[in-house]
Amino acid sequence: MIKSASVNELNEWLKTGNVVLIDVREENEWAQGYIEGAVLMPLATVSADKIPPVAGKKLVMQCRSGGRSRAACGILTKEVTDLEVYNLEGGILAWQQSGYEVQK
Repeated sequence: MIKSASVNELNEWLKTGNVVLIDVREENEWAQGYIEGAVLMPLATVSADKIPPVAGKKLVMQCRSGGRSRAACGILTKEVTDLEVYNLEGGILAWQQSGYEVQK
């Protein structure tokens, strides 16, 4: 099931270590800045067997603005029908607009 997560929710989950965050942007976008704790997995490479273990954690997909990460959520839920995955609303742009830092 695809759910949405706000940047504030993601921030709280990151603080508690209760999330696996997957960034589905391309490497050149990642190099410009990424959310600390994210794992890079460009959209073309997304598959359930490549996702790090998520037992007991929330799985969040993230991109620039939310479109590609929603597509990634769709790919994963087709592969694992009972998977609960969150799409970060507004992507890294919303993260930055909310005043949260990115790593470089």
